[in-house]
Amino acid sequence: MIYLDNAATTLIKPPQVIDAVTEAMRSMGNAGRGAHGSSLSASRVIYDARCKAAELFGCARPDHVAFTGNATEALNIAINGLFAPGDHVISTDLEHNSVLRPLYRLESEGVISLDFVPADRRGNIDYGGFDRLLRPETRAVVCTHASNLTGNVLDLARIGRFTRQHGLLLVADASQTAGCLPIDMEKMGVDVLCFTGHKGLMGPQGTGGLCVREGVQIRPWKVGGSGVQSYSCTQPPEYPTRLEAGTLNGHGLAGLGAAMEFLLQTGVETVHAHEQALMRRFYEGVRDVDGVTVYGDFTASDRAAIVSLNIRDCDSGEISDALAEEHAIATRPGAHCAPRMHRALGTVEQGAVRFSFSYYNTEDEADAAVRAVRQLAAETAC
Repeated sequence: MIYLDNAATTLIKPPQVIDAVTEAMRSMGNAGRGAHGSSLSASRVIYDARCKAAELFGCARPDHVAFTGNATEALNIAINGLFAPGDHVISTDLEHNSVLRPLYRLESEGVISLDFVPADRRGNIDYGGFDRLLRPETRAVVCTHASNLTGNVLDLARIGRFTRQHGLLLVADASQTAGCLPIDMEKMGVDVLCFTGHKGLMGPQGTGGLCVREGVQIRPWKVGGSGVQSYSCTQPPEYPTRLEAGTLNGHGLAGLGAAMEFLLQTGVETVHAHEQALMRRFYEGVRDVDGVTVYGDFTASDRAAIVSLNIRDCDSGEISDALAEEHAIATRPGAHCAPRMHRALGTVEQGAVRFSFSYYNTEDEADAAVRAVRQLAAETAC
């Protein structure tokens, strides 16, 4: 099988990730729940992962890296923990439901008011939209770093300048860019960076987290066991404990730490260049094929390694099934949890077939995917 569904989860992980998880399952106790060797070992492994995440994402304080089960949980923690009644939030049409649904729920409960910077037919936004939507009660911009449907990248540094100028918070969803594009939250002006471990970071599923700028106070979204201050009726206020109620996925975080070490040694820039080359190779091979429509802006100098397309008016699920059954190529069809983006692109009914590349894909695989698309396009011609 040629696996081109890396925007959903990376299939191939660095070998040291698997080794780290296996070793952790053999030896790791519960971090922060004892003074014996296996518990202390777990604490060291998890602290080391915090340090690596802080280094990778430009977070000034490792203790302000809080781990979660995924980016969805991280975004829920941030969104539910930052806003108060009367706040106004600006987001964009590029968002995944992991951003949209927590915001919609707060809006429906009357906690916040909400506006979106619209996207055009190429999936781009007009950055002037942030200024036009600004209100006296605006509290934050919550947005993705890159669309999981088109691969278009938002200029976080530009948005960060806007939020700093107006005293707002910037909460960024890095689900599609963590490990794939260089990120420095301090330089970009990001106040809260939410990430998942199983995509570009090439770590295990069930891992993720958020990096919080010093001075930003997030109310605990969930409370419970912490291993410290057990007689307190409230969640301990210190980071990261305030956001980490319950036992962490220590085994998964051991693997995530190994994955981040691989990325730090290899260089995110190296990974990004390889993935970009494969994405461009595939795009150049399919963009002019009769009957093929490709979505997104490929004139941009930087983007996620994603190409979404349709073949004539064929249902995207049928094309994805044909790719899998006839060509052994794994892709993702449908709506991709990105409803506003599909409305902007005009693909609500058809969906789209998404090809997404990783560091472990090859040029031969990209070429095979081009041949498959060409063949399917020829077969569906009237």
